[in-house]
Formats: sequence, C-alpha cells, structure tokens
Amino acid sequence: MHDSFTGQFSAGLASYGSRPCIEFEGRWYTGDEITAYAEALSSALKDSGVDDRASVGLVVRNRLQHAAAIIGFLAAGRPVSMIYSFQSPDAIARDIETLQLSAVIADREDWTDEVIAAAKRAGSAGVAISLTAPTVTPVVGLHRRDSSRRHAQAEPGVALHILTSGTTGPPKRQAIKASVLERTVFSVTSGEAAPSDAPPEFAYWQFGGIGVCQLVAGIHNGRRIVMLERFSVDGWVDVVRRHHITRSGVQPAVIRMLLDADVPAGHLRSLEFLISASGPLDPQTRDEFERRYAIPIRLAYGATEFAGSLCAWTPEMLQEFGDAKRNSVGRALPDVRLRVVDPDSGAELPPGQQGLLEAMVAPISSDWIRTTDFASIDDDGFVTLHGRADGAINRGGFKVLPETVRDVLVQHPSVRDACVVGVPDARLGQVPFAAVEVVPGSSPPSEDELKAIVRQRLPVYNVPVSFALVDELPRNPALKVSLPAVAALYRAGGQSA
Repeated sequence: MHDSFTGQFSAGLASYGSRPCIEFEGRWYTGDEITAYAEALSSALKDSGVDDRASVGLVVRNRLQHAAAIIGFLAAGRPVSMIYSFQSPDAIARDIETLQLSAVIADREDWTDEVIAAAKRAGSAGVAISLTAPTVTPVVGLHRRDSSRRHAQAEPGVALHILTSGTTGPPKRQAIKASVLERTVFSVTSGEAAPSDAPPEFAYWQFGGIGVCQLVAGIHNGRRIVMLERFSVDGWVDVVRRHHITRSGVQPAVIRMLLDADVPAGHLRSLEFLISASGPLDPQTRDEFERRYAIPIRLAYGATEFAGSLCAWTPEMLQEFGDAKRNSVGRALPDVRLRVVDPDSGAELPPGQQGLLEAMVAPISSDWIRTTDFASIDDDGFVTLHGRADGAINRGGFKVLPETVRDVLVQHPSVRDACVVGVPDARLGQVPFAAVEVVPGSSPPSEDELKAIVRQRLPVYNVPVSFALVDELPRNPALKVSLPAVAALYRAGGQSA
C-alpha cells in the first residue's frame, strides 16, 4: 500500500504522459520518456537481484538521467541515498563501503576503478546510467548483488537520504521521510497550485542536497521543470529569458555574480522577485541589485534536516511589514513553531534577544530541534538571523561571530566578498582569520586598512589576526564558501596583504 506522498507523487508523474516534463540541455523530455527511463532502471535492479524496496545509492549529478532515477525511485517507494559526485573517486569509494547498500547507480564516467573496487568489497550491484545508448546497463563485474552479504535495510518511512553542502566540514547525510516530503512541496510552492500555463520550476541547485526539493515539488504538482547541470550566469539568464521565470531561489553568490556580469536589465524583466537563501546576503549587495534591476530580494531560511523552509514572507506580510522588517527571513510556516533559547541553559529567551534558534516541525517531530543558527524573534513573530553558532570563534573567552566581521569587511570599496574563520592559537585557543575577495581592477586593500575598518565598528577582539587576498573565494558546488578551504589559506600562509 502506497503512503499518501508516494501515491500523490506517482500520480503527478503519470499526469504528464506525452506532455513535456523536464527540459535539459535545450531538449524537452516527456513524462513518458522519464517513466520509461525509470522503468528501465527498475528492471536492471531486479535483474541484479535487488529487492523492489531495497535502499540504493545514487552518485548524483544534475543530469536528466539522474533526475529520472530520483523520480522513478520516489514514485515506486524505493529509498535512495545520495552520494556526491564532485568528490574524488577515493571519497566516493569510501561512501559506498560505509553505506553497504544493495546497489549503487552512477553515471558511466563515475564508475572508476576505485569505485568499482569499493562496490565489489561491499557486495553491491552496480548500474551505469547515461543519456547515450546504452542508457542503463550493468557494470562489468557488478552484475548481481552478493546475496551472501548483509546489506543496509530500508528505514521505515524514509524516502531519501540527502546531504548537507559541506560548508563547515564533511557533508552530513540526513534521512527524510516520505511524509516530510509533503511539507517540502508546501514550502517550495507556499501551498499555491500554479496554473497550467505557469512558468516551469527552475532546478539548478545540487540534487544531492536541498536542491532536490525543486524536483520533488515540480513532479508532485505536475509542473514542467527546467534544469541546469550547474550554475552559470549565461545559463541561468537564458532560462529566465526563454521561460519568463517570475521567481527563483538563489544563493547570495549568484546575486553578486549577476551584478559583476552586468546582465542587461531587460534580460531579467520577467522576474517579480528573487529569494535569497543558504547563507548571509550583505545589505550593500542587496541594495545594489535592487537599485539596478528594480527586482525585490526576499530573505528565506530553511535547512537540510527540515527538507525545506522554516520561514516565509506572504504578500500580506510584505504589504504590512516589508519595509520595517526588511532584514527578516519572515515568519514561521503554518506547520512550524520557533523559539530562541540561551545556548547554555536552554531557557527560552524573550522577544528581541539573540540566542540559538529551535524549531518544532509537526511532520518531523513533536520535539524541539536545535539548529546551528543564532537568531532573534521580535514581538510580531518575525525571525532575524545573526550568524551560525557552529562557526562562532572563542577568542580567549570572547565570542566572535564570523558573519558580523564579514559584514564589516565587505563595506570596504575594494572588497567584493569575505569569509572569516577560526584558526588555532596556542595562547587564546582560537583567533579569527579572514580571506578577502578583491574587486577586479581595484587597488587591493592593505592589512592595516582592513584591521582599521573592523576596529572602528566592532570590539577589538573581532579584528582578524591576518588576511589573505584572493581573486575568488573557494566555493563548493552549492556555491557556498568552503570554510576548511579558507582555513587552509591560513595554514599555507595565504597571499597576505
């Protein structure tokens, strides 16, 4: 018996038939083609001795064949664990051995010698997928699951294991139940049923993590989907222009990239607003974008463990509070309760005070779940974020919030972006270090200038001990700055100012 989400999702897929379902690399694929691809994959797994409901692993890329695999698994009620493809072959191999799954599916190019050897050690069947013939084929030497091996059992109700972006360290795998995916659809669409002639869903965030939400919501609601394998300014703008996209979720880095590329305003004419999520957006960049394009940017907040958003702005909220609470991420969604607590005692704090944000999400748990974010909630229920708790730097007993220091550094006219991390110090435990991305063509700021601007606006313990000037900050595929890579600049001596 299908649970309600699986049945609804399967019905959503069936509703396309011969109509366009997904556009990839300039070609529309119909619902029938997506279904046929998923059925071919299901048949290959059955031939490999893999049970219909057994968990499988997917070395995931944002390609049509991977989207079809995810869609097919969800429609059939088969759990799938995401494995990031952008890792080294050795790292992918370690994931496969750790997961111990009945089968692993990967793009033809990702079946390296290391990955094949790992699947053999795990006794997993292997299936290669591609857009060119043969599209679905068993991997040589991995034709069948080793039935003598004990493989991971499907967890009751779990549909997906998705990954965090790995900003602060190795990505963490998060179990998402099918019942929770119902709220994913709601958080993506705000509960709105789009008309049949609405622009397509725009999916370009990594499917291995929270980006899969766009794919899930689109198919569930029978909407057309346009997907990109990876973000580029030209590719993103092309989709917005051709399909008259009216709204899109973007990472803060995307807003900066659009500005730096000096995209003509006419190319973005269809956009009613952008939703900035997955990290802090500095006010200067937001103001510059809104002035140049007259397109509002709304701030949003969600997390991988909640499979979607916790807060949102409604049109009614914007009309009444939009200007006054511009820096808020909105109010809690209907199925969410939020509170702010003291990090040490756990006691709930009154409105306006900063502390750790906790959430109670009805479809997930009746317990309070602590996030890693500092926040405050005002008397009207609007949430404002103040930085990540797991990135806080303890400098000899003084707490330094990296986002606060970054917000000061980006006010320097020669600084396009910055990232502040804690690095070890023998005397104080930790001290702040900053990597600074310099505006192209500008005069690089001196270390004294950068220290002075922080010292003028914040207590002295916030001043970084040193700086590295870089052309581009190191980013992961989710376009978030990689904190371990920034810390490595300090250990390497960086390109000091």
